[in-house]
Amino acid sequence: MSLIKVCDEGQLKPGEMMAVENDELPPIALYNIDGTYYATSNICTHAIAILTEGFLEGDTIECPLHGGAFNAKTGEATNFPCEEPLQTYEVQVKDGEVFIEA
Repeated sequence: MSLIKVCDEGQLKPGEMMAVENDELPPIALYNIDGTYYATSNICTHAIAILTEGFLEGDTIECPLHGGAFNAKTGEATNFPCEEPLQTYEVQVKDGEVFIEA
């Protein structure tokens, strides 16, 4: 496993999300939920849609295409038509920088 820097800690405020674009990683959505960072696949498992174009409310990410939803902390599908969970990724914060394990 290697750590890939994706942003600085202050770049993503609590309640915000961002798409991570890095040649060493697949499309990833990074979330700041109450000051803790989480990462999932940025592609909806129901239909091909970019989750960071949807809505983050609390720990729920809603897909912009059909309104399905997932738990951003666990990747669990929480609202139909989404049934398959999202891939999750480990996030580490070191010296003010946010990293994802690849």
